[in-house]
Amino acid sequence: MRPLPGARTGPAGGRLAGLRLTGLGGGLFCAALMFLLGWLDEVLCGGSLTLYGVLFLPVCALTALWLRGGDLLTAPVVVPIAFAVGLLPVADGGGGIPGTLMGLVTALATEAGWLYGGTLIAGVLALVRRVLEVAARRRST
Repeated sequence: MRPLPGARTGPAGGRLAGLRLTGLGGGLFCAALMFLLGWLDEVLCGGSLTLYGVLFLPVCALTALWLRGGDLLTAPVVVPIAFAVGLLPVADGGGGIPGTLMGLVTALATEAGWLYGGTLIAGVLALVRRVLEVAARRRST
């Protein structure tokens, strides 16, 4: 495993500096992290949807920044899916599967602002990274 060209090397000898996630890896990372944060929110704070939305924004940014260059366009696709996955432990649902689904749909409807904001963050960061990569490639040729 070697670092990406132009990647900064840190005190660890550069072993982690150039690591990037694929599109699938980014989706799994984001979904798993949002599920974990949703579960922690439910256990520690009683399922605060506002806290969940606030925690979603940095996860979106981190996902968009950690994807490799060829998979940048997957960032605005995987973060809404991860938002829904993470809502499963937080969504207020009683009465089995139908109650959980109704709680999930209600939470998605009422927290759409956080969902759109996080998707916008991921999309803008991915777009800026892509523009910078294309500009750097043009300068080198």
